[in-house]
Amino acid sequence: MPNLECRMYEPRFPEVDAAVMIQVKHIADMGAYVSLLEYNNIEGMILFSELSRRRIRSISSLIKVGRQEPAIVLRVDRDKGYIDLSKRRVSEEEAHACEDRYNKSKLVHSIMRHVAETLGIDLEPLYQRIGWPLYRKYGHAFEAFKLIVADPDAILDTLTYEEKETGHDGQEVTKVVPAATPEVKDALVKNIRRRMTPQPLKIRADVEMKCFQFDGVLHIKQAMRKAEASGNDNCPVKIKLVAPPLYVLTTQTLDKDQGISVLADAIKACTAEIEKHKGKLTVKEAPRAVSEREDKLFNEHIETLNEQNAEVDGDNDSEEEEDTGMGDIDLTNSGVNAD
Repeated sequence: MPNLECRMYEPRFPEVDAAVMIQVKHIADMGAYVSLLEYNNIEGMILFSELSRRRIRSISSLIKVGRQEPAIVLRVDRDKGYIDLSKRRVSEEEAHACEDRYNKSKLVHSIMRHVAETLGIDLEPLYQRIGWPLYRKYGHAFEAFKLIVADPDAILDTLTYEEKETGHDGQEVTKVVPAATPEVKDALVKNIRRRMTPQPLKIRADVEMKCFQFDGVLHIKQAMRKAEASGNDNCPVKIKLVAPPLYVLTTQTLDKDQGISVLADAIKACTAEIEKHKGKLTVKEAPRAVSEREDKLFNEHIETLNEQNAEVDGDNDSEEEEDTGMGDIDLTNSGVNAD
């Protein structure tokens, strides 16, 4: 069986002060043990004092097992393999840059690993001959892979490596040979062309919507339908309750400007409908493209709100709350959901 374990980058350890992507493995008495995802899951540690700049009231609110997020490297002991990291020292700019780099590296790694697995070869030599030279030459192998989609020969045929062999006279001879054999080149190009397709952007807007008229729930529901009807096949619009009276509108599209325009039209349609019934819609965050990290944090926020709501006794029995129309509305049901 081929060895498919390998770090994503040529250096075995990250540099001090670098931002790296980590995954929390378990929480101990002094801090959290984490895996460095870009460095073949080598172990690191974040002390509790490095979790937040603010006073820590709850460890579980700051770090959770399984969560992936950026961290800053504080110390690296290359001999013992110890790596100390910090969560509180990561700036917003560093977090975005780290996430962007990791997403690109993860895609490159997935392609490289699949090629190695398909051909039954070890992954690290494939990185040594192709992956890491492309990182050195293009800054990131992802950039080279984008060029390979259109012109693989121009990128891959320039890569070579030195191979030592014993000659007829018993002397060791160094030969320069192509880095990519025809089989490797064919598998790599096929995988790159299949995987390197444009990824849709997520566009989001946040609004507050209220209607205190009789049958307010029906009016809000109809306004939500109007918003969703503004979408199209390329930009389908979804609207979801976050927490009364906050709603979020989303769409996914390859065209950022089109996505923003469609959400703006959806907000107009929603506003016009709710205002017919003396309701009000206020835009809290205008339509904008959101990163994977922002979307993940937003979904975690919704999860937290749902958990808090579930802990409040009597939520399901409160008839008064049902009548306000602020609960989660099922748009697939034409009637009012009384549950």
